[in-house]
Amino acid sequence: MASKIRWQRFPKSGPTSLLGQRIVQIFEANHAQFSSETHNLNSDGVLGIIGSKLRELGFQVETGKSKDGKIPVPVLYGQNGQIEKAFFADSFHPQEKYMLEVEAGRGVVNYQFLKDLFQACASESVDNLAIAVRNKYKGSDDFGKVCMFIETLFVGRRLVLPLLRAHRPAAGHNRRAA
Repeated sequence: MASKIRWQRFPKSGPTSLLGQRIVQIFEANHAQFSSETHNLNSDGVLGIIGSKLRELGFQVETGKSKDGKIPVPVLYGQNGQIEKAFFADSFHPQEKYMLEVEAGRGVVNYQFLKDLFQACASESVDNLAIAVRNKYKGSDDFGKVCMFIETLFVGRRLVLPLLRAHRPAAGHNRRAA
């Protein structure tokens, strides 16, 4: 049976990391439980289905909208090294510096995926980003639109995104969006 999960790694010139492959496998294995063809779940609902598997991989996963349930990803540090500004991720793997955002509806309609991309780029704590959007939402090819936006940013060369660099010499990490 062919997978109904569509995914694309950026930049296209490099392979997907093992962790990226495992994320895809989690989505594939659980697709029937959150497919938008048969379910109308929000991102929290999808995270509720795949969260335990992400935790097994070492991800921290948002458990609610209260302060205790959110996953802060530091962006700015102030006096005495205190976190001055943080963005909140749906899921974050601190050792791999991998952020996963799940957008189940407003991902494209409200350009939430661009906010996710900006927040990942603004944080030195993030080298890798995966954004999960619906294949189709209200008749729109959301997956295709997100890929076209990111591809345009990468190929256009007007804006260099740290997550889209193919290689970072001496750093030991590739920054990528999967």
